[in-house]
Amino acid sequence: MTTIEGHNLSIHKKQRTAYPQKLTPYLFLLPAITILGLTVFLPAIQAFSLSFTRYEYDLTQLPQWVGLDNFQRLWQDKVFWQTIGNTLLYLLGVVPVLVLIPLGLAILVNQQLRGMNWFRTAFYTPVVISMVVAGIAWKALYANNGMLNQLLKQLGFSEGIPWLTSPQWAIWSVMAVTIWKGLGYYMVIYLAGLQSISPELYEAAAIDGSQGWRKHWDITIPLMRPYLLLVAVISAISATKVFEEIYIMTQGGPRNSSKTVVYYLYERAFQDLDISYACTIGLVLFLAILSLSIINLRLSKN
Repeated sequence: MTTIEGHNLSIHKKQRTAYPQKLTPYLFLLPAITILGLTVFLPAIQAFSLSFTRYEYDLTQLPQWVGLDNFQRLWQDKVFWQTIGNTLLYLLGVVPVLVLIPLGLAILVNQQLRGMNWFRTAFYTPVVISMVVAGIAWKALYANNGMLNQLLKQLGFSEGIPWLTSPQWAIWSVMAVTIWKGLGYYMVIYLAGLQSISPELYEAAAIDGSQGWRKHWDITIPLMRPYLLLVAVISAISATKVFEEIYIMTQGGPRNSSKTVVYYLYERAFQDLDISYACTIGLVLFLAILSLSIINLRLSKN
């Protein structure tokens, strides 16, 4: 009987000791969870609740519950649907380029050639440049008397191109800056993937007659599939949230031709002080980005 009681007492002591040990990791996470809760989760919940209220202009007044009125207003908002179209155009124009060209650059700079580190640095330099600085510099290049139009005149064109002042050219001009800024970043992601591929696979492919770019089609592309999916989703989310380039270079113009969802949200929230309507736009944007994230998780599992 004494042996059984001693055994039960030992088990009880072990359980008492294990309980604080299980709690310890959560205590270490508590400061980070608290900061995230105050700076991310709580504002997100407040924004979600404000999307069902009217809170505008006079921000000293308390929000008034209006239910789904903001969503009905959003459905009938022509400018919002124009920004949706611009954002989708941005996705179609930027994402394929940022998926394919950085892969080619990564293959190029992965060659064991003299001076290749300089090329890696050159391609990556735009990534570390502030978007504000880059936007101002490109805006000067795009000016009517800027370097690009001066170059076109030197090549024999009588008139320059209205890069940022024409509805046909504005959004494409901003896309070019986004692509220029992101090439080096995605190149580094691909470069990490390429360096994880064993050289023996290429040697075996060479014995089978796979040479030049053919070996990349047979070996590199299949093995780089997870990185291709990652870059596609990251670049799509970034393109969906594009703001800085547009704010600095076009301010959404001319005639809303380069205005995206995020810039429209900024306008309604901070220029028109239509906070509740901006929260409604933000909720729609959140759902779109969440969908892209779910797609990424599903594809990465396959």
